[in-house]
Amino acid sequence: MIRVRIAPSPTGPMHIGTARTALFNWIFAKKNKGQFLLRIEDTDKERSKKKFEESILSGLEWLGLDYAEEPIRQSERGDIYKNYIKKLLDSGDAFYCHHTKEELDKEKEEQANNKEAPRHACNQKSGIKSHESSIIRFKNSGSKVVFKDLVRGEIEFDTELLGDFSIAKSEDSPLYNFAAAIDDYEMKISHVIRGEDHISNTPKQILILEALGLDIPEYAHLPLILGEDKSKLSKRHGATALFDYKDMGYLPDAIFNFLAFLGWNPGGDQEIMSRKEIVSKFSLEGIQKSGAVFDINKLDWINGEYIRKMPLDDLTKLCEPHLPKSSVSDLKKIVALEQPRMKKLSEIGESTEFFFKDRLEYDSDLLKWKDMSNKELAEVLGKLEKILDKIKEGDYTKEKLEEILMPHAEEMAPRDSRGKVDRGKMLWPLRAALTGRKASPSPFEVMDVLGKEKSLTRLREASRSIPS
Repeated sequence: MIRVRIAPSPTGPMHIGTARTALFNWIFAKKNKGQFLLRIEDTDKERSKKKFEESILSGLEWLGLDYAEEPIRQSERGDIYKNYIKKLLDSGDAFYCHHTKEELDKEKEEQANNKEAPRHACNQKSGIKSHESSIIRFKNSGSKVVFKDLVRGEIEFDTELLGDFSIAKSEDSPLYNFAAAIDDYEMKISHVIRGEDHISNTPKQILILEALGLDIPEYAHLPLILGEDKSKLSKRHGATALFDYKDMGYLPDAIFNFLAFLGWNPGGDQEIMSRKEIVSKFSLEGIQKSGAVFDINKLDWINGEYIRKMPLDDLTKLCEPHLPKSSVSDLKKIVALEQPRMKKLSEIGESTEFFFKDRLEYDSDLLKWKDMSNKELAEVLGKLEKILDKIKEGDYTKEKLEEILMPHAEEMAPRDSRGKVDRGKMLWPLRAALTGRKASPSPFEVMDVLGKEKSLTRLREASRSIPS
């Protein structure tokens, strides 16, 4: 059976790169009717925090990446690692290294000066009985390791360049490569799908598994996620934590869609796909070798497409945290106005702010259409107030208001030499008075939300703001 895993360290909030790796593993498992597993690599006791583990669990849940079994925590598996370390020590494939830090630092400095790869070929000291200050190293025979990467093809390593690499601080304290290799075997992982920054770890893990006579999984290394400047994605490019994107108002389905295409291409021009479609089309052969650029504009576009497809009731509920607390009863009307143009949920707070204010600040120049004078502006707003005051409260709907007001707009409108009507003379001051903004929904849509009393109040306040 296909069994894959995600193995994050709980040393920080869930990273967008970790989310992408988890997503590729989950999709591969679903495509092949396999199992997706979770392993928490929390052996770094100083940096591992419960809150970061919770961030990982919550992040997977938010993205809809369900895992098949209870999470495994490395901190609870000490006896398992100790047993395998003893096997390597007993077989002579591992040994205690008694070199001091000073000796190791000197060796590293000499290798750097000679432009050599850093490695430690250990000549074991005799006559030392205590292992308290020693680390455990894997005895490297210097053979070559060749493996088939399912993304990159055949990869060959000259393991002599690795030296006698460390695998544990003590029998009770395994290091990353040892613990990861043992866990992949114990968890019956068939495919290790992870970032390309782990390629250098692969030969060490293969050597450990071979020395113990254990099954070796297949490996697939994903391209790195890059910023727009083609360097590795980091905080200087913007948000890197998954929940930063949730807080900004990106939808989980949109993030799923975006991340799936970040390094994978199913062929064709279709860029919006459901989870089911992505799973059905996915293959490791479709993963690119070169880095995948994180294009925030593409994410905005994808998120906007998902927002427009969302049922209004669901979208309104998601928008509520981004809107001010108020007595506005029909938030759905406000959300419906913004749904066609929203790129992320967080935008709705600023774009609809004028609906929730008791009073607006007016710029008299903004209220004017083209070269309109203060006198003309006052006349237009005064006429509008009289017209709107006569309309019944029940007729303050977008359709009815448009039906009533458009003939007045045409009657008031100047005509150019070709007879073209310029309705902006009435509609621009009306919209600016209702919203205090250059850009907003139509005045008919705004009044539908504001109602008669609030619409008239804003017209009067706008009139009072005109310099005499």
